[in-house]
Amino acid sequence: MTAAEQQSDAGAIEFRRFDASPTDPQSIDWLHAAQSGFYEGRSTEEHINLSLKASETDGRVFTGVYDNGQGASALDTAVPVATYATMQHSLNTGGGRRVPVHQITSVTVRPTHRRRGLLRELMTDDLARARKGGLSVAALTATEASIYGRFGFGVSTFLHSVEVVTDERFRITGGTIGRMEMTDPRNLESWAPEIFDLFHAFTLGSLGRQHRYALSAAGLWGRKPEPDPDVRAAVHVSADGTRDGYVSYRFEGWDSDTPTVQIVDLVAATPEVYRELWRFLGSLDLVTLIKYGAASPADPLPWMLSDRRAYRVKAERDHLWLRILDTVGALQSRQWPRDGALTLCVQDPLGLAGGVFRIEVSDGSANVRDAGDASRASADVEVDIQTLSSLYLGATGDAVQALAAAGGIRELREGGTHDLEHLFATTRIPYCITGF
Repeated sequence: MTAAEQQSDAGAIEFRRFDASPTDPQSIDWLHAAQSGFYEGRSTEEHINLSLKASETDGRVFTGVYDNGQGASALDTAVPVATYATMQHSLNTGGGRRVPVHQITSVTVRPTHRRRGLLRELMTDDLARARKGGLSVAALTATEASIYGRFGFGVSTFLHSVEVVTDERFRITGGTIGRMEMTDPRNLESWAPEIFDLFHAFTLGSLGRQHRYALSAAGLWGRKPEPDPDVRAAVHVSADGTRDGYVSYRFEGWDSDTPTVQIVDLVAATPEVYRELWRFLGSLDLVTLIKYGAASPADPLPWMLSDRRAYRVKAERDHLWLRILDTVGALQSRQWPRDGALTLCVQDPLGLAGGVFRIEVSDGSANVRDAGDASRASADVEVDIQTLSSLYLGATGDAVQALAAAGGIRELREGGTHDLEHLFATTRIPYCITGF
């Protein structure tokens, strides 16, 4: 992609889009600005090079906003005052379906340039571009939860931070399958993507991973793109010799009264493999506490323990936010466990995915058509785009009535909300362990 420049009405403000590249000076300046926006220390030349190589591998497209009219005391005008990046991976929408998703990341605005509409211009232009390019869903993970709802993003998955006590109370019920093997963490640079793909194919809500994850699991990328010598790793091997799960972890040291292991990454192709990874963690000698920050709200581990009080949820956080760009395309790409029909009115202030749509579901698939000039009055229920985006993977589950009470769902025909709840329900709670 060649650089695309867009001059704003303000004259001095310039928008540029370009592919990430470790050999491009504007990529280096862009990365410095993004790191500053997240209060990270200035990276070395080596770290910058590794970060940009990873971004290039991921196919990231950078957008920088440049203020050519700054005063003499300001940072160099080559350093953007706002940053924005995009890439694409696939989202598991159930039933073996994977759809390409437009991912948004590294969104920053310099403090001196906030409240000038830069984020709104970046976001609205980019979402429209993605929609025009044929993508039906956009995604992000939000540092600040109050920002993205106004652009139509809705929370779609959640994660739990948990602590598991592994003293004498820890015992996994259920028989053992396969075998666990300690391994050189560096092996995970090549093994982790293959094992994650097994998890990705199995897990509703899973999002494909960027290059950095394999390096992190392998102990080759810590908090900065440099080796972490404290990382250890183990893999699960099935009876037929397939590597179908792994865990990488770090001992937190002897200073604590409670010897603790922090999980760096844990990926299992099946619930049974997940059980074996935890059986292994519980067997670590001299360790009495395991910390894991990416457990599912429907984590089966407590039910695998003979004493579930050894399992403690310390916090819950929203994780994956989705934004439907094309209602017909998105809904037809989703699995539908229950048959039924519904006429849905979607309100979208950005004008990307709004309208009246007829949904007819049979045998796990939906036929969705835009009803064209049909009026709101012809629909069974009305939703705003943020609510529909949260409903997309079924994350809200039995919270449909709460969403209706909050005003995101408006019943236009008696029983319409019940029909919506019935139709959008999923058999699994969506789960995503990819951050970006």
